[in-house]
This record gives sequence, structure tokens and C-alpha cells, in this order.
Amino acid sequence: MHKKFLILALSSAIAACGQPEQSNTPAPAAAAPQQAVTGQVLAQRYTLIDTHVDVPNRMEDRFEDVGLRTEHGEFDFPRARQGGLDVPFMSIYIPPADEDAGIATEHANRLIDDVEKLVARHPDKFAIPYSLADMQAQVDRGLISLPMGMENGAPIAGSIDNLHHFAERGIRYITLCHSKSNHISDSSYDEHRRWNGLSEFGKKLVREMNKTGVMVDVSHISDDAFWQVMEVSEVPVIASHSSARHFTPGFERNMSDEMIEALAENGGLIMINFGSFFISQASKDSWESVKAEVAGQVKAGGLDPRGEEARALEKALIREKFEYADISDVLDHFDHVRDLVGVDHIGIGSDYDGVGDSLPTGLKDTASYPNLIDGLLERGYSEADIEKIMGGNLLRVWQQAEAYAAR
Repeated sequence: MHKKFLILALSSAIAACGQPEQSNTPAPAAAAPQQAVTGQVLAQRYTLIDTHVDVPNRMEDRFEDVGLRTEHGEFDFPRARQGGLDVPFMSIYIPPADEDAGIATEHANRLIDDVEKLVARHPDKFAIPYSLADMQAQVDRGLISLPMGMENGAPIAGSIDNLHHFAERGIRYITLCHSKSNHISDSSYDEHRRWNGLSEFGKKLVREMNKTGVMVDVSHISDDAFWQVMEVSEVPVIASHSSARHFTPGFERNMSDEMIEALAENGGLIMINFGSFFISQASKDSWESVKAEVAGQVKAGGLDPRGEEARALEKALIREKFEYADISDVLDHFDHVRDLVGVDHIGIGSDYDGVGDSLPTGLKDTASYPNLIDGLLERGYSEADIEKIMGGNLLRVWQQAEAYAAR
């Protein structure tokens, strides 16, 4: 797998044999001590890819220049560098209501514009890749590479031409829908199942994504839609930010064991989401209780649900009452998938800047990846295993998607 620019230098020693005692031959040089294998070392040694970071919408909602240290949020350049993050996929998230309003395509273009403006402000820090080779070259130059994933296929707006347009702008995967069913697919969150899986256009879109080299993302879609993607897609697919339903029974947004097994048979990956309510049933129950209490107080007080007062109330109640998951709970998901299908089908899809104040202890921002890697080491994962999880597996799927499209 592609290694980063950090190289451990070891001195070589040549022993002198058969020389007389009075020889002036210099004594062998002592070998430099080998660096201990830790999460921090491995985070800097190998390419670290996170397939879901919600920076563009965060910048749109409350602008901060993430090329500098920021007061809010979980991602910025200094913390990403500290954590060893090389390739954060920027989430181009489109709210479901945008499809009904007919503004989804415009909104997606505007968010991509914002990522391009970030790169223009900091060309010494960031770059946008339009291929796997671009990404690897950018990482080699010491840049943080910013591929993009479209979270909700609404901007496609029923047009294959729009797929090609967004691929040319840097979209490397598409999450087919979000929290509501759209013109492509039913959503795991939506009780109204318009298509009983994928629409006919959705099936056509999956085939065309294969031909275009854009990865298919099955996070958020309904179970029926997932199984239909498995039938249609000719290349491996990803779940860019999902976790194991084994730990959250009945939560369709996460993946069942049968789905994870099918994903692996397809050659694909599940990228583990860090959000506490994805990871822990106790956290999920706690989160829903807090949200219900916030909604009740907002309504009783006549507050704007999106206003500052409502946000402050939500933060206060979360701090007071929410039951956070722990990094050990996140590691349990990695273990479960490894035991089920092996390390070749696991990756990282943190959902940083996308899950509110719900991140588990030990994984609060993009400086925290070494904590995750230390946990994997403590649980017996080899360095080769960890290299795959950090990014090697995603590199393989990305390469397969490009190779199929090239054919």
C-alpha cells in the first residue's frame, strides 16, 4: 500500500572479519533505535482516509476558516495534521427538502464552490483530487487531499448528465439518499417507501456510476434498496459512515450482519461511524430522550427550532443528560466486523462535524485518530491490519471503481 513521506532511517553496520587486532578499521556504527509502534507513529506512517467529514455544511452554517485553528467543530488543518489525517472526504450534504424545492443541484454546486475556495485560500495545505493518482500525488507533496462525497443523490435530479458534471467537479462517491426517500432510493429513516428499494432511475444511476468510476454509497438507504444495489452494481460499494446493527437492534440506519457479509462478498467496505448513537444502544436511547425534551421545551417556549436559544438549550441538556459512548464501544464495532468478514472490509467514516455533540470519549475531533489506532493495537490488530483499516482498503475499492470505468 502507498506509504506516506515519513521514513524511518536505520543505520547499517558492516562487521569487520578477519582483521588483525591492531587494524585501524573503524568500529561498526551503532544502529539507530527503532521507533516504538504507537497510534501516533502509525497515523503518520500510513495514508489515513476518513470517508465522511461534514465540513462544507459546517462552513455554510457558521463560517470558520478550517485552514487555521478553529474555535468550533471537529476538523481544521492543525488538528487534522496532529491526528495524521491525509484524506478526509468532504461531505456535500443536501437536505431532503432541497429536492422538493428544486434547489438541490444548485446547493451541491455551491458547496463544491466552497471547497474550491478553501483550497484557493490555502494551496499549501489542501488540494482536490479528481482521481486516485491525484490523491496519492497530493499526499506525497504533504497536502491534505479533499475528495468529495455527495450525501444524498437529490442533486442528480433525474439526469445522468448531472452525474457526469459532479464527477468532473470532484465527487468520488454518492450516498443515494438521506433521511427521506428521494427520486433514486428509499431511506432507512423514512417509513414511506416510495419504491420498495430503488427506483428504476436509481438502478440506472448505479450502473452509470459504475461506468463513470463514482463509488456507490449504501449508507442511509433502506434494506430493500441495499439488496437491490448488491444485485445491480458490478463493482464493490461502500457504506461511507455506518456501523454494526448487532449493537443497535432495530436501527435500520446501521448494517445487519447479513448485509455486512454481502458487502464483503461484493468486495466492499463498511466505514465505522463514531457517533455515540450509532455505536451504543444506551446512547441512542439517551439521545432520543434528550431530543424529545428539547423539542418539548422549544415548543412550550415558542422558540425558533433553528435559533441560538434552541441550540443553547440543546447543548445544555446534552451536557447534563446524554449518555456518551466510549472509544471502547467504537472498537467493539471494528472487532465485530473483523470477526464477521475480516479486516479487508473495514474502514473509517467518522461523521466528524455531522453528528452534533454526540462523539464518544476519546474520539472528539480529528486529532484523535491515534487513540483509535492505539486501541486497535491493544486489541491485537497487526500493523498490516491497521494499514488496511486506515486507508488501504478504501484505496483498493477506489482503484477497482476506476479500473472498471476505464474498461
